[in-house]
Amino acid sequence: MSTLSIIMLILLGILILWGICDCIYDTMTYRVTSYELTSPKMKKEFRFVVLSDLHNKTFGKNNSRLIAGIRQLHPDAVMIAGDMVTATEGEDVSGTVHLLTELARDYPVYYGIGNHEEKIGRKPERYGSMYEDYISALQKAGVKLLINEKRTLSEYGISICGLQMECKYFKRFGLLPMEREDLQRLIGVPERDKYQILIAHNPDYFPQYADWGADLVLSGHNHGGIVGVPLLGGMVSPRCILFPKYDGGRFEEGQATMLLSRGLGTHTLPVRILNHAELLYVTCRPG
Repeated sequence: MSTLSIIMLILLGILILWGICDCIYDTMTYRVTSYELTSPKMKKEFRFVVLSDLHNKTFGKNNSRLIAGIRQLHPDAVMIAGDMVTATEGEDVSGTVHLLTELARDYPVYYGIGNHEEKIGRKPERYGSMYEDYISALQKAGVKLLINEKRTLSEYGISICGLQMECKYFKRFGLLPMEREDLQRLIGVPERDKYQILIAHNPDYFPQYADWGADLVLSGHNHGGIVGVPLLGGMVSPRCILFPKYDGGRFEEGQATMLLSRGLGTHTLPVRILNHAELLYVTCRPG
């Protein structure tokens, strides 16, 4: 074997080792990404955290590290952008229930449904009472479930709406058309005099959300593209689209902003490379 071949094998081994170490670090720890937004519709400052795509992962025993991290931020509310659990038969969701129960003791928790919650609710013949038990536990804890519903926070000049999309809008490879009327049928029309926050798990319909009238969209689902590629972004989305437009971060469409979380957990393949698990911290101010 030539010297060059040996050097190449050593470099390949180093690269593989680095990838494994980075994957462990990116999945076992999370970072806080902060955003600041202003709107003349706002009456007073409103600070909140966004959790998405936890998929039953725990950070510390009973999610103690995640709970402590959120409490250190002193938010006014907690927003859930879906997929806190995974659609797996017999999945233990007690860790997620404990997390949300603890948070609901300190803050209003607004929960928007993701495709995994929708799936376990749609297929009771497969998942049994998993959905009913989970939803019942959240309601008992005081979590405010927004299943195609709105909540108005008059003190802040805010309206919060949670969109539950049918499974056909999450299918791989294709993107079904969606019109403003489709959204109005599900969630009505926005309150134009309020700062309209829309929790919508699937980010691929951001232009439609903006057209509907959302001022701020909170989304997840794409897990940051799984593997981050410098200069190119996330590598692949759940729709099996390479280098999707919406991988993670802040996006603008007309007057609307979307904050897309890279998520906190994983499912199927527990992989994150150059793609840190993420908790969003958002400050909305009048202006």
